[in-house]
Amino acid sequence: MLKVGLTGGIGAGKSEVSRLLVEHGAVLVDADRIAREVVEPGTPGLAAVVEAFGTEVLAPDGSLDRPGLGSIVFADPGKLAVLNSIVHPLVGARSRALESAAAPDSVVVHDVPLLAENSLSALYDLVIVVDAAPGTQLDRLVRLRGMTEGDARARMAAQATREQRLAIADVVIDNDVPLEQLERRVGEVWADLVRRAPAREE
Repeated sequence: MLKVGLTGGIGAGKSEVSRLLVEHGAVLVDADRIAREVVEPGTPGLAAVVEAFGTEVLAPDGSLDRPGLGSIVFADPGKLAVLNSIVHPLVGARSRALESAAAPDSVVVHDVPLLAENSLSALYDLVIVVDAAPGTQLDRLVRLRGMTEGDARARMAAQATREQRLAIADVVIDNDVPLEQLERRVGEVWADLVRRAPAREE
């Protein structure tokens, strides 16, 4: 099994890269998706978040009001740390379970937004960083996700800097390019990952 950490700043296009890798045959462990699952209604994770932040972080249907919680924690590093201390252990446990279920010769790609921030690069055989200029990130967040410029800048500021992410990269995928170029680059990276992965035993 080849364990790959995939990361990139918000709006860099990491989700598109992970989608392309899955098309090539990667087993994806998506930390963001798992982070949503572990705070679904009825979970211990949601109960812990409500205990820490109060019932005002709940939507009328009892689910987590993610935008509301986000506006609280991304403006306050202390509160963000509290949230991370609840969610990250739950995400880690679920990620390990998914990884252990993959075939021995798999390329398992862990999509981890906060890989650099949490110094997790040692957990992986190699780290891929999806890179885009801060201006590109800001444009995508405002134009494609509907964020205000202030919210977008706050989310970006809460993450590692571009330089910090690039410093841990074994492979960099430039996503300031047209989709066709991105697809070609991901294909090249996939071929390299397959070469590095353990051979299937007959």
